[in-house]
Amino acid sequence: MTKGIIIKNAYAMALLDAKNTVLKDASLLIEGNEIKKIYTKEESGEIENLAASGEYKLIDAAHNLVLPGFVNTHHHFYQIFTRNIPKMQDEKLFDWLIDLYDVWALLDEEWVRWSTLAALGELALTGCTATTDHHYVFPKGGERFIDTQFAAAEQIGMRFHATRGSMSRSKKDGGLPPDSVVQTEEDIMLDCERLINKYHDTSKHSMRKVALAPCSPFSVTPKLLEETAKFARTKKVKMHTHLCETNDEDDYCLKVYKLRPVDFMESVGWLGPDVWFAHSIYVNDAEIERMGKLGTGVAHCPSSNLRLGSGIAPVPKMLAHGVPVGIAVDGSASNDSSDMLGELRMALLVHRVGTGVSSMPAFDVFKMGCQHGARILDFNTSGEIAAGKAADIIMYDLDSIGYVGALHDPLSSILFAGFNHRVNYNITNGKIIVEKGVLKTFDERSIVENGNRIAERIVNRKYIDIKR
Repeated sequence: MTKGIIIKNAYAMALLDAKNTVLKDASLLIEGNEIKKIYTKEESGEIENLAASGEYKLIDAAHNLVLPGFVNTHHHFYQIFTRNIPKMQDEKLFDWLIDLYDVWALLDEEWVRWSTLAALGELALTGCTATTDHHYVFPKGGERFIDTQFAAAEQIGMRFHATRGSMSRSKKDGGLPPDSVVQTEEDIMLDCERLINKYHDTSKHSMRKVALAPCSPFSVTPKLLEETAKFARTKKVKMHTHLCETNDEDDYCLKVYKLRPVDFMESVGWLGPDVWFAHSIYVNDAEIERMGKLGTGVAHCPSSNLRLGSGIAPVPKMLAHGVPVGIAVDGSASNDSSDMLGELRMALLVHRVGTGVSSMPAFDVFKMGCQHGARILDFNTSGEIAAGKAADIIMYDLDSIGYVGALHDPLSSILFAGFNHRVNYNITNGKIIVEKGVLKTFDERSIVENGNRIAERIVNRKYIDIKR
Protein backbone atom coordinates (compact mmCIF):
# COMPACT_ATOMS: atom_id res chain seq x y z
CA MET A 1 0.00 0.00 0.00
CA THR A 2 1.31 3.43 -0.97
CA LYS A 3 1.46 6.41 1.36
CA GLY A 4 -0.07 8.70 -1.25
CA ILE A 5 0.45 10.23 -4.67
CA ILE A 6 3.20 12.31 -6.23
CA ILE A 7 2.28 14.44 -9.26
CA LYS A 8 5.64 15.18 -10.86
CA ASN A 9 6.88 18.05 -13.00
CA ALA A 10 3.59 19.58 -14.11
CA TYR A 11 3.70 21.54 -17.33
CA ALA A 12 1.61 24.08 -15.40
CA MET A 13 0.12 23.98 -11.91
CA ALA A 14 -2.60 26.55 -11.21
CA LEU A 15 -3.01 27.03 -7.47
CA LEU A 16 -6.07 29.30 -7.82
CA ASP A 17 -4.85 31.32 -4.86
CA ALA A 18 -5.37 35.05 -4.36
CA LYS A 19 -2.31 35.84 -6.50
CA ASN A 20 -3.46 33.66 -9.43
CA THR A 21 -0.22 31.68 -9.14
CA VAL A 22 0.64 29.30 -11.97
CA LEU A 23 3.83 27.30 -11.41
CA LYS A 24 5.98 25.75 -14.13
CA ASP A 25 7.52 22.27 -13.57
CA ALA A 26 6.14 22.07 -10.03
CA SER A 27 5.28 18.84 -8.21
CA LEU A 28 2.62 17.96 -5.66
CA LEU A 29 2.72 15.58 -2.72
CA ILE A 30 -0.56 14.03 -1.56
CA GLU A 31 -0.75 11.94 1.59
CA GLY A 32 -4.03 10.34 2.54
CA ASN A 33 -6.83 12.72 1.57
CA GLU A 34 -4.78 15.90 1.95
CA ILE A 35 -2.27 17.98 0.02
CA LYS A 36 0.98 17.71 1.98
CA LYS A 37 3.28 20.04 0.05
CA ILE A 38 3.87 21.86 -3.25
CA TYR A 39 7.41 21.53 -4.61
CA THR A 40 8.67 24.21 -6.96
CA LYS A 41 11.06 23.47 -9.82
CA GLU A 42 13.95 24.50 -7.56
CA GLU A 43 12.91 21.84 -5.03
CA SER A 44 12.77 19.03 -7.60
CA GLY A 45 15.58 17.16 -5.85
CA GLU A 46 13.41 16.65 -2.77
CA ILE A 47 10.52 15.24 -4.76
CA GLU A 48 12.89 12.94 -6.68
CA ASN A 49 14.10 11.48 -3.39
CA LEU A 50 10.54 10.85 -2.27
CA ALA A 51 9.66 9.32 -5.63
CA ALA A 52 12.66 7.00 -5.41
CA SER A 53 11.44 5.63 -2.08
CA GLY A 54 8.76 3.56 -3.83
CA GLU A 55 6.20 4.61 -1.21
CA TYR A 56 4.10 6.77 -3.52
CA LYS A 57 2.16 6.32 -6.73
CA LEU A 58 3.85 8.49 -9.35
CA ILE A 59 2.00 10.48 -12.00
CA ASP A 60 4.07 12.12 -14.71
CA ALA A 61 2.47 15.50 -15.37
CA ALA A 62 5.02 16.78 -17.91
CA HIS A 63 2.33 17.64 -20.49
CA ASN A 64 -0.48 18.37 -18.03
CA LEU A 65 -2.28 21.31 -16.54
CA VAL A 66 -2.87 20.57 -12.85
CA LEU A 67 -5.56 22.51 -11.00
CA PRO A 68 -8.16 22.13 -8.22
CA GLY A 69 -11.23 20.06 -9.03
CA PHE A 70 -14.38 21.85 -10.14
CA VAL A 71 -17.40 22.17 -7.83
CA ASN A 72 -20.92 21.85 -9.27
CA THR A 73 -23.44 23.90 -7.28
CA HIS A 74 -26.79 22.83 -8.77
CA HIS A 75 -28.09 19.74 -10.54
CA HIS A 76 -31.01 17.31 -10.93
CA PHE A 77 -29.49 13.88 -11.46
CA TYR A 78 -32.80 12.11 -12.06
CA GLN A 79 -33.40 14.19 -15.20
CA ILE A 80 -30.58 12.35 -17.02
CA PHE A 81 -33.11 9.90 -18.49
CA THR A 82 -35.41 12.63 -19.84
CA ARG A 83 -32.74 14.49 -21.83
CA ASN A 84 -33.45 15.59 -25.36
CA ILE A 85 -37.11 14.53 -25.58
CA PRO A 86 -38.35 16.15 -28.82
CA LYS A 87 -41.57 17.56 -27.35
CA MET A 88 -39.63 19.41 -24.65
CA GLN A 89 -36.79 20.73 -26.81
CA ASP A 90 -38.39 24.10 -27.58
CA GLU A 91 -40.51 24.77 -24.50
CA LYS A 92 -40.11 27.55 -21.94
CA LEU A 93 -39.60 26.67 -18.28
CA PHE A 94 -43.18 26.47 -16.98
CA ASP A 95 -44.47 24.48 -19.97
CA TRP A 96 -41.38 22.28 -19.83
CA LEU A 97 -42.00 21.57 -16.14
CA ILE A 98 -45.70 20.84 -16.57
CA ASP A 99 -44.98 18.32 -19.34
CA LEU A 100 -42.18 16.60 -17.44
CA TYR A 101 -43.78 16.37 -13.99
CA ASP A 102 -46.04 13.54 -15.21
CA VAL A 103 -42.98 11.70 -16.54
CA TRP A 104 -41.00 12.19 -13.33
CA ALA A 105 -43.95 10.79 -11.36
CA LEU A 106 -42.73 7.39 -12.64
CA LEU A 107 -39.47 7.70 -10.66
CA ASP A 108 -38.36 4.49 -8.96
CA GLU A 109 -35.28 3.17 -7.18
CA GLU A 110 -33.63 1.83 -10.34
CA TRP A 111 -34.10 5.13 -12.15
CA VAL A 112 -32.61 7.13 -9.26
CA ARG A 113 -29.61 4.82 -8.82
CA TRP A 114 -28.52 4.66 -12.45
CA SER A 115 -29.25 8.32 -13.21
CA THR A 116 -27.14 9.30 -10.20
CA LEU A 117 -24.29 7.08 -11.38
CA ALA A 118 -24.57 8.54 -14.89
CA ALA A 119 -24.57 12.14 -13.69
CA LEU A 120 -21.67 11.61 -11.28
CA GLY A 121 -19.68 9.73 -13.90
CA GLU A 122 -20.16 12.48 -16.47
CA LEU A 123 -19.22 15.13 -13.92
CA ALA A 124 -16.12 13.24 -12.77
CA LEU A 125 -14.92 12.72 -16.34
CA THR A 126 -15.24 16.46 -17.07
CA GLY A 127 -13.35 17.71 -14.02
CA CYS A 128 -15.79 17.78 -11.12
CA THR A 129 -14.66 16.57 -7.68
CA ALA A 130 -17.57 17.88 -5.58
CA THR A 131 -21.21 18.32 -6.41
CA THR A 132 -24.66 18.86 -5.05
CA ASP A 133 -27.98 17.55 -6.31
CA HIS A 134 -31.42 19.07 -5.86
CA HIS A 135 -33.82 16.14 -5.68
CA TYR A 136 -37.38 17.26 -4.98
CA VAL A 137 -39.60 14.63 -6.69
CA PHE A 138 -40.79 11.95 -4.26
CA PRO A 139 -43.65 9.85 -5.64
CA LYS A 140 -45.09 7.21 -3.33
CA GLY A 141 -42.41 4.64 -2.53
CA GLY A 142 -39.54 7.07 -3.11
CA GLU A 143 -38.85 7.98 0.49
CA ARG A 144 -35.26 6.63 0.36
CA PHE A 145 -34.13 8.20 -2.91
CA ILE A 146 -31.55 10.43 -1.19
CA ASP A 147 -30.05 7.38 0.53
CA THR A 148 -29.69 5.79 -2.91
CA GLN A 149 -27.84 8.89 -4.13
CA PHE A 150 -25.40 8.83 -1.21
CA ALA A 151 -24.63 5.17 -1.93
CA ALA A 152 -23.98 5.95 -5.61
CA ALA A 153 -21.75 8.94 -4.74
CA GLU A 154 -19.70 6.66 -2.50
CA GLN A 155 -19.31 4.16 -5.35
CA ILE A 156 -18.09 6.85 -7.78
CA GLY A 157 -15.97 8.47 -5.07
CA MET A 158 -17.21 12.03 -5.36
CA ARG A 159 -17.73 14.61 -2.63
CA PHE A 160 -21.53 14.99 -2.37
CA HIS A 161 -23.73 17.65 -0.77
CA ALA A 162 -27.30 16.38 -1.16
CA THR A 163 -30.09 18.93 -0.99
CA ARG A 164 -33.28 17.36 0.28
CA GLY A 165 -35.83 18.99 -1.98
CA SER A 166 -39.54 19.20 -1.37
CA MET A 167 -42.85 20.09 -2.99
CA SER A 168 -46.02 20.47 -0.93
CA ARG A 169 -48.22 22.69 -3.12
CA SER A 170 -49.81 20.79 -6.02
CA LYS A 171 -52.10 21.97 -8.83
CA LYS A 172 -55.15 21.80 -6.60
CA ASP A 173 -53.47 24.26 -4.21
CA GLY A 174 -52.38 26.69 -6.91
CA GLY A 175 -48.94 25.18 -7.60
CA LEU A 176 -47.49 23.57 -10.73
CA PRO A 177 -46.75 19.92 -9.81
CA PRO A 178 -49.39 17.17 -9.86
CA ASP A 179 -50.61 15.55 -6.63
CA SER A 180 -48.59 12.40 -7.40
CA VAL A 181 -45.20 14.03 -6.70
CA VAL A 182 -45.89 16.21 -3.64
CA GLN A 183 -45.62 15.26 0.02
CA THR A 184 -47.19 16.47 3.23
CA GLU A 185 -45.17 19.06 5.09
CA GLU A 186 -44.97 16.79 8.13
CA ASP A 187 -43.45 13.96 6.06
CA ILE A 188 -40.99 16.39 4.47
CA MET A 189 -39.69 17.73 7.77
CA LEU A 190 -39.41 14.28 9.33
CA ASP A 191 -37.29 13.04 6.44
CA CYS A 192 -35.14 16.17 6.50
CA GLU A 193 -34.29 15.44 10.13
CA ARG A 194 -33.59 11.77 9.38
CA LEU A 195 -31.18 12.60 6.54
CA ILE A 196 -29.29 15.24 8.52
CA ASN A 197 -28.85 12.88 11.46
CA LYS A 198 -27.71 10.04 9.21
CA TYR A 199 -25.46 11.73 6.64
CA HIS A 200 -24.47 15.30 7.49
CA ASP A 201 -20.75 15.34 8.31
CA THR A 202 -18.96 18.48 9.50
CA SER A 203 -15.45 16.98 9.73
CA LYS A 204 -12.51 18.71 8.02
CA HIS A 205 -12.51 16.94 4.65
CA SER A 206 -16.11 15.75 4.76
CA MET A 207 -17.45 13.77 1.80
CA ARG A 208 -21.12 14.04 2.81
CA LYS A 209 -23.34 16.97 3.64
CA VAL A 210 -27.07 17.67 3.61
CA ALA A 211 -28.92 20.91 2.84
CA LEU A 212 -32.66 21.58 2.90
CA ALA A 213 -34.15 22.65 -0.41
CA PRO A 214 -37.83 23.38 -1.02
CA CYS A 215 -38.16 23.39 -4.80
CA SER A 216 -39.38 26.93 -5.50
CA PRO A 217 -41.79 29.63 -4.32
CA PHE A 218 -44.51 28.17 -6.59
CA SER A 219 -44.32 24.58 -5.32
CA VAL A 220 -44.27 24.96 -1.53
CA THR A 221 -46.14 27.08 1.01
CA PRO A 222 -44.71 30.07 2.88
CA LYS A 223 -45.19 28.05 6.08
CA LEU A 224 -42.89 25.28 4.81
CA LEU A 225 -40.25 27.82 3.78
CA GLU A 226 -40.34 29.42 7.23
CA GLU A 227 -40.22 26.08 9.06
CA THR A 228 -37.40 24.86 6.84
CA ALA A 229 -35.32 27.98 7.53
CA LYS A 230 -35.79 27.71 11.30
CA PHE A 231 -35.03 23.99 11.35
CA ALA A 232 -31.98 24.32 9.06
CA ARG A 233 -30.48 26.97 11.31
CA THR A 234 -31.14 24.86 14.39
CA LYS A 235 -29.30 21.98 12.71
CA LYS A 236 -26.64 24.29 11.21
CA VAL A 237 -27.17 23.11 7.64
CA LYS A 238 -27.51 25.20 4.49
CA MET A 239 -30.60 26.03 2.43
CA HIS A 240 -31.12 26.01 -1.32
CA THR A 241 -33.90 26.69 -3.83
CA HIS A 242 -34.61 27.97 -7.33
CA LEU A 243 -35.17 31.71 -7.53
CA CYS A 244 -35.66 34.39 -10.19
CA GLU A 245 -35.20 31.97 -13.09
CA THR A 246 -37.89 33.50 -15.34
CA ASN A 247 -40.22 36.48 -15.58
CA ASP A 248 -43.10 34.04 -14.99
CA GLU A 249 -41.80 33.49 -11.48
CA ASP A 250 -41.65 37.24 -10.96
CA ASP A 251 -45.26 37.54 -12.05
CA TYR A 252 -46.30 34.63 -9.84
CA CYS A 253 -44.75 36.08 -6.68
CA LEU A 254 -46.15 39.54 -7.33
CA LYS A 255 -49.62 38.10 -7.91
CA VAL A 256 -49.68 35.59 -5.03
CA TYR A 257 -47.46 37.25 -2.40
CA LYS A 258 -47.49 40.91 -3.53
CA LEU A 259 -43.69 40.81 -3.36
CA ARG A 260 -40.81 40.32 -5.75
CA PRO A 261 -39.16 36.88 -5.33
CA VAL A 262 -36.12 38.11 -3.36
CA ASP A 263 -38.30 40.21 -1.05
CA PHE A 264 -40.64 37.25 -0.53
CA MET A 265 -37.76 34.91 0.32
CA GLU A 266 -36.38 37.45 2.78
CA SER A 267 -39.81 37.66 4.42
CA VAL A 268 -39.69 33.92 5.20
CA GLY A 269 -36.09 33.97 6.47
CA TRP A 270 -34.29 32.98 3.30
CA LEU A 271 -31.38 35.40 2.94
CA GLY A 272 -27.94 34.98 4.50
CA PRO A 273 -24.61 33.19 4.20
CA ASP A 274 -26.30 29.81 4.74
CA VAL A 275 -28.48 30.22 1.62
CA TRP A 276 -27.78 29.82 -2.07
CA PHE A 277 -30.19 30.25 -4.96
CA ALA A 278 -30.12 28.58 -8.35
CA HIS A 279 -30.25 30.93 -11.39
CA SER A 280 -31.03 34.45 -10.04
CA ILE A 281 -31.43 35.89 -13.53
CA TYR A 282 -34.12 38.45 -12.76
CA VAL A 283 -32.61 40.28 -9.80
CA ASN A 284 -32.22 44.05 -9.73
CA ASP A 285 -29.28 46.14 -8.54
CA ALA A 286 -30.65 46.68 -5.03
CA GLU A 287 -31.29 42.96 -4.61
CA ILE A 288 -27.78 42.09 -5.80
CA GLU A 289 -26.30 44.57 -3.32
CA ARG A 290 -28.39 43.09 -0.50
CA MET A 291 -27.40 39.52 -1.41
CA GLY A 292 -23.74 40.54 -1.46
CA LYS A 293 -23.90 42.20 1.96
CA LEU A 294 -25.63 39.17 3.46
CA GLY A 295 -23.40 36.60 1.74
CA THR A 296 -26.25 34.85 -0.08
CA GLY A 297 -24.85 32.62 -2.81
CA VAL A 298 -25.89 31.93 -6.41
CA ALA A 299 -25.53 28.83 -8.57
CA HIS A 300 -24.98 30.18 -12.08
CA CYS A 301 -26.41 27.84 -14.74
CA PRO A 302 -25.59 29.47 -18.11
CA SER A 303 -26.29 26.51 -20.42
CA SER A 304 -29.66 25.73 -18.86
CA ASN A 305 -30.63 29.40 -18.93
CA LEU A 306 -29.81 29.60 -22.64
CA ARG A 307 -31.33 26.21 -23.46
CA LEU A 308 -34.71 27.22 -21.98
CA GLY A 309 -34.47 30.79 -23.26
CA SER A 310 -34.70 32.05 -19.68
CA GLY A 311 -32.04 34.79 -19.90
CA ILE A 312 -28.53 35.63 -18.70
CA ALA A 313 -27.85 36.20 -15.01
CA PRO A 314 -26.05 39.49 -14.16
CA VAL A 315 -23.04 37.63 -12.80
CA PRO A 316 -20.33 40.30 -13.37
CA LYS A 317 -22.41 42.70 -11.29
CA MET A 318 -22.91 40.03 -8.61
CA LEU A 319 -19.18 39.42 -8.37
CA ALA A 320 -18.54 43.15 -8.10
CA HIS A 321 -20.90 43.28 -5.08
CA GLY A 322 -19.34 40.29 -3.33
CA VAL A 323 -22.04 37.72 -4.09
CA PRO A 324 -20.52 34.20 -3.91
CA VAL A 325 -21.29 32.79 -7.37
CA GLY A 326 -20.63 29.16 -8.25
CA ILE A 327 -20.98 27.35 -11.58
CA ALA A 328 -23.62 24.69 -12.15
CA VAL A 329 -24.59 22.39 -14.98
CA ASP A 330 -28.25 22.20 -13.85
CA GLY A 331 -30.49 19.80 -15.70
CA SER A 332 -29.79 17.37 -16.94
CA ALA A 333 -32.94 17.71 -19.05
CA SER A 334 -32.53 21.48 -19.26
CA ASN A 335 -28.90 21.61 -20.41
CA ASP A 336 -28.77 18.67 -21.62
CA SER A 337 -25.31 17.80 -20.34
CA SER A 338 -23.33 17.29 -17.13
CA ASP A 339 -20.15 18.58 -18.80
CA MET A 340 -18.51 20.60 -16.03
CA LEU A 341 -15.68 22.06 -18.10
CA GLY A 342 -18.20 22.87 -20.82
CA GLU A 343 -20.21 24.82 -18.26
CA LEU A 344 -17.17 26.88 -17.28
CA ARG A 345 -16.55 27.65 -20.94
CA MET A 346 -20.17 28.73 -21.35
CA ALA A 347 -19.84 31.02 -18.32
CA LEU A 348 -16.76 32.56 -19.92
CA LEU A 349 -18.52 33.29 -23.19
CA VAL A 350 -22.09 34.23 -22.36
CA HIS A 351 -21.28 37.39 -20.37
CA ARG A 352 -19.22 38.80 -23.19
CA VAL A 353 -22.49 39.39 -25.02
CA GLY A 354 -24.13 42.52 -23.69
CA THR A 355 -21.72 43.25 -20.84
CA GLY A 356 -18.53 43.40 -22.93
CA VAL A 357 -15.63 41.19 -23.88
CA SER A 358 -13.66 42.09 -20.73
CA SER A 359 -16.55 41.43 -18.32
CA MET A 360 -15.66 37.80 -17.60
CA PRO A 361 -11.91 37.05 -17.44
CA ALA A 362 -10.89 33.39 -17.42
CA PHE A 363 -9.53 33.60 -13.88
CA ASP A 364 -12.92 34.77 -12.58
CA VAL A 365 -14.52 31.72 -14.17
CA PHE A 366 -12.07 29.37 -12.48
CA LYS A 367 -12.59 31.09 -9.13
CA MET A 368 -16.34 30.57 -9.46
CA GLY A 369 -15.92 26.99 -10.64
CA CYS A 370 -13.56 26.08 -7.80
CA GLN A 371 -13.27 28.34 -4.73
CA HIS A 372 -16.71 29.95 -4.80
CA GLY A 373 -18.37 26.60 -5.40
CA ALA A 374 -16.47 25.02 -2.50
CA ARG A 375 -17.53 27.88 -0.22
CA ILE A 376 -21.18 27.62 -1.27
CA LEU A 377 -21.29 23.86 -0.67
CA ASP A 378 -19.33 24.10 2.60
CA PHE A 379 -16.52 21.95 1.25
CA ASN A 380 -14.21 24.64 2.54
CA THR A 381 -10.93 22.76 2.14
CA SER A 382 -11.52 22.20 -1.59
CA GLY A 383 -11.15 24.67 -4.45
CA GLU A 384 -7.46 25.61 -4.08
CA ILE A 385 -4.09 23.87 -4.22
CA ALA A 386 -2.28 24.51 -0.93
CA ALA A 387 -0.78 22.50 1.90
CA GLY A 388 -3.52 21.26 4.23
CA LYS A 389 -6.26 21.51 1.61
CA ALA A 390 -8.30 18.52 0.48
CA ALA A 391 -6.63 16.44 -2.22
CA ASP A 392 -9.19 17.28 -4.93
CA ILE A 393 -7.06 17.64 -8.07
CA ILE A 394 -7.75 17.38 -11.79
CA MET A 395 -5.33 17.16 -14.70
CA TYR A 396 -5.80 17.97 -18.39
CA ASP A 397 -3.35 16.64 -20.98
CA LEU A 398 -2.38 19.63 -23.14
CA ASP A 399 -0.24 17.57 -25.52
CA SER A 400 -2.88 17.29 -28.23
CA ILE A 401 -3.91 19.01 -31.43
CA GLY A 402 -6.71 20.91 -29.71
CA TYR A 403 -4.22 22.95 -27.71
CA VAL A 404 -1.64 23.61 -30.42
CA GLY A 405 -0.79 27.30 -30.31
CA ALA A 406 -2.84 27.87 -27.13
CA LEU A 407 -0.20 27.27 -24.46
CA HIS A 408 0.80 30.91 -24.02
CA ASP A 409 -1.57 30.75 -21.02
CA PRO A 410 -1.93 27.09 -19.99
CA LEU A 411 -4.68 27.67 -17.42
CA SER A 412 -7.06 29.51 -19.72
CA SER A 413 -6.25 27.19 -22.63
CA ILE A 414 -8.84 24.67 -21.47
CA LEU A 415 -11.54 27.36 -21.65
CA PHE A 416 -10.54 29.04 -24.91
CA ALA A 417 -9.27 26.01 -26.82
CA GLY A 418 -9.56 22.22 -26.94
CA PHE A 419 -12.44 20.02 -27.99
CA ASN A 420 -12.19 17.11 -25.55
CA HIS A 421 -13.42 17.99 -22.07
CA ARG A 422 -12.49 14.60 -20.58
CA VAL A 423 -9.88 14.88 -17.84
CA ASN A 424 -6.66 12.92 -17.89
CA TYR A 425 -6.85 12.44 -14.10
CA ASN A 426 -9.43 13.17 -11.43
CA ILE A 427 -8.18 12.73 -7.86
CA THR A 428 -10.92 13.23 -5.27
CA ASN A 429 -10.20 13.06 -1.55
CA GLY A 430 -6.79 11.61 -2.38
CA LYS A 431 -8.16 8.73 -4.49
CA ILE A 432 -7.86 8.39 -8.26
CA ILE A 433 -11.36 8.14 -9.71
CA VAL A 434 -10.36 8.91 -13.32
CA GLU A 435 -7.03 7.70 -14.70
CA LYS A 436 -5.85 8.44 -18.26
CA GLY A 437 -9.39 9.43 -19.18
CA VAL A 438 -11.02 6.26 -17.83
CA LEU A 439 -13.50 6.16 -14.96
CA LYS A 440 -11.85 3.76 -12.50
CA THR A 441 -14.45 3.47 -9.75
CA PHE A 442 -17.36 2.16 -11.83
CA ASP A 443 -17.78 0.47 -15.20
CA GLU A 444 -18.73 3.26 -17.61
CA ARG A 445 -20.14 0.76 -20.12
CA SER A 446 -22.63 -0.58 -17.60
CA ILE A 447 -23.84 2.95 -16.89
CA VAL A 448 -24.38 3.55 -20.61
CA GLU A 449 -26.24 0.29 -21.20
CA ASN A 450 -28.43 0.40 -18.09
CA GLY A 451 -29.11 4.10 -18.48
CA ASN A 452 -30.29 3.80 -22.06
CA ARG A 453 -32.42 0.76 -21.16
CA ILE A 454 -34.19 2.69 -18.40
CA ALA A 455 -34.61 5.83 -20.52
CA GLU A 456 -36.22 3.77 -23.28
CA ARG A 457 -38.56 2.13 -20.78
CA ILE A 458 -39.63 5.54 -19.53
CA VAL A 459 -40.42 7.18 -22.85
CA ASN A 460 -42.08 4.08 -24.28
CA ARG A 461 -44.78 4.15 -21.63
CA LYS A 462 -47.87 4.57 -23.77
CA TYR A 463 -49.20 7.68 -22.01
CA ILE A 464 -46.05 9.75 -22.56
CA ASP A 465 -46.19 11.66 -25.82
CA ILE A 466 -42.60 12.53 -26.76
CA LYS A 467 -43.37 13.98 -30.18
CA ARG A 468 -43.30 17.66 -30.99
